[in-house]
Amino acid sequence: MGPLEGTKIIDMTSVLMGPYATQMLGDMGADVIKVEAPDGDVTRQIAPSRNPGMGAIYLNANRNKRSICLDLKQDAGRQALLKLAADADVLVYNIRPQAMRRLGLGYETLAAINPRLVYAGLFGFGQDGPYAARPAYDDLIQGASVMSALIAKAGDGTPRYVPSAVADRVVGLAAVGAICATLVNRDRTGLGQQVDIPMFETMVGFVLGDHLGGLTFEPPIGGGGYPRQLSPDRRPYRTSDGYVCALIYTDKQWTSFLTAIGQADLPQRDPRFASFANRIAAIDHVYGELGRIFTQRSTAEWLDLLERADIPSMPMHDFDSVLSDPHLEKTGFFQPVDHPTEGRLRMMRLAASWSRTPSEIRRLPPRKGQDGVAILREAGFSEREIEDLAARRALLAPERTPDMAES
Repeated sequence: MGPLEGTKIIDMTSVLMGPYATQMLGDMGADVIKVEAPDGDVTRQIAPSRNPGMGAIYLNANRNKRSICLDLKQDAGRQALLKLAADADVLVYNIRPQAMRRLGLGYETLAAINPRLVYAGLFGFGQDGPYAARPAYDDLIQGASVMSALIAKAGDGTPRYVPSAVADRVVGLAAVGAICATLVNRDRTGLGQQVDIPMFETMVGFVLGDHLGGLTFEPPIGGGGYPRQLSPDRRPYRTSDGYVCALIYTDKQWTSFLTAIGQADLPQRDPRFASFANRIAAIDHVYGELGRIFTQRSTAEWLDLLERADIPSMPMHDFDSVLSDPHLEKTGFFQPVDHPTEGRLRMMRLAASWSRTPSEIRRLPPRKGQDGVAILREAGFSEREIEDLAARRALLAPERTPDMAES
């Protein structure tokens, strides 16, 4: 099921940004056909893995998809792709638009075949600027969107990248929204359209929404940067035996917190704690004092106190403890599955839920090209045509094994 059941998506993306987006669309019920080049998605090669071509990062971005392996540099492979797209609802790609045109797969070509098609491009830069033809990766976009400079300012002065592909994933989320909105418009008007989701512009907006600050105004009335987020003491608080995450934010929360720790008179003794505005103006002092206070009790004591005081708090998880978080266990976030070639896996379900059309894991991450023959049959290719594509190596399919059930 899922709210996108009956939606056919041609997924020409690879690595992470595009596959993350199309996996979400697949989780929502769409029939996602992953079109891979002869070498396959490069993330297949990223360890750890039990078997070649089935690395963990690939597995975590490619469920609820079927895989077909086509050589689009051959005309026969390109023609096969065009036939698949003729009745598709969405085509998603994340190579540069210039490369799509060189392949003979530009928007005008696809729209002529299927005017209802939503043609979604995820790439580095908007196509009306001087960076249009540049390649881009997550690291580059983190640095260019001011994120690395912010990390330097909040830390020891050394610019760094966030240890997660945050740009890829934020842009992937933006793409899901843009694609779904375009589908709504298509269903109202009967016409598809081209929709571009550029990484650079998306991430600059994402970061500077918090940090444009005084530069919001023209002329500027101050510099950029949100002081609370840039405070060097904005971090999990060290306790007597570990760490705890807490955010004491509103006046009501501060009153509750100070009462709970027996310091209700602190705002009278120190005006820097007296109001929201005063605390923001002296945020480094405020966070520094909180850091001192939190060392005086254990993590368990703090979590109990903060819960009773209705202060937002969470444990600081590591890889091991998050797997046994009681909330995630109760909601079934981590779902054990048995993959036909990779054995027992831990999948993470889509966080969103629907009352009438729940999402589900319908298909496990595919081996490269494992569904190609079935996909072509569905599209109306005869057995002879499929054999001819395979003979030309325009279609690459793995050797079938007893544990590879037909999709």
